[in-house]
Amino acid sequence: MDQVEIDWEPAREANRENWDERAVLHVEAYGLDAFDDPAHLSDVVRTDAAALAPFLADGLDGLDVCHLQCHIGTDTLSLARLGARVTGVDFSGPALDAATALAARLGLSATWVQTDVLDARAAVSGDFDLVYTSIGTITWLDDLDRWAAQIAGLLRAGGLFYIRDGHPVLYGLDETRDELVLRYPYFGDGSAQAWDEAGTYVGDGTVTHTRTYEWPHPISEVVNALIGAGLRILRMEEGRSLPWRFSPRMTEAGGDYVWPEGERDLVPCTFTIIAKKD
Repeated sequence: MDQVEIDWEPAREANRENWDERAVLHVEAYGLDAFDDPAHLSDVVRTDAAALAPFLADGLDGLDVCHLQCHIGTDTLSLARLGARVTGVDFSGPALDAATALAARLGLSATWVQTDVLDARAAVSGDFDLVYTSIGTITWLDDLDRWAAQIAGLLRAGGLFYIRDGHPVLYGLDETRDELVLRYPYFGDGSAQAWDEAGTYVGDGTVTHTRTYEWPHPISEVVNALIGAGLRILRMEEGRSLPWRFSPRMTEAGGDYVWPEGERDLVPCTFTIIAKKD
């Protein structure tokens, strides 16, 4: 990893090229055949729906939901299976092509919008009861104030925002070490972290556009961006497990991944925030 100064547009374009290729690989690696069972939901949405349940009197049924950074639509369509009217937003054309094909195959209704998440309000029609984003999202964004403004703009009065993502403390760890060692910055300074990796987080395929850019965001930045956009924080949680293997030392537990026993209380793996637009 290199710390670099780069403008948003070229960084975003490099990331889009990488995710265009990942989308094709993930169609093969995500185990989409499981969705042929009408009762099947993604593990991510099972967890997130349970976290949202205390804040939704009637669950997701009948709600207008906008899923930001929806990728190939597995979580979006899981929300649809729970009764939501869904709009999925992503910057990758191949990802939304895959999402469209999966929705058609499953006979599920969804609207797909190709746009940068930082321009979502201008590109997406309508107002929403829930704006949802989960797992592997905001490190790809350089400006969380602009991100939060899109969320607030998409929500109708009384609507909820939900995010679950990798914890910034986790992202500071050296995933290759045999013990918990901090290596990468927790606090951002506006510069990007540049990575060159041919692999992806699932499956054995590789990409040719290997260069990507991410930005560290401490928890305080996430919370303050949402508050600054006019949202009221209802709940925050920190979790001990992940839906992907961050480090080779992590072991599988109930479909998620955890640190070896004895380390699980030392570092948070995820954070979850639920906020409301009054």
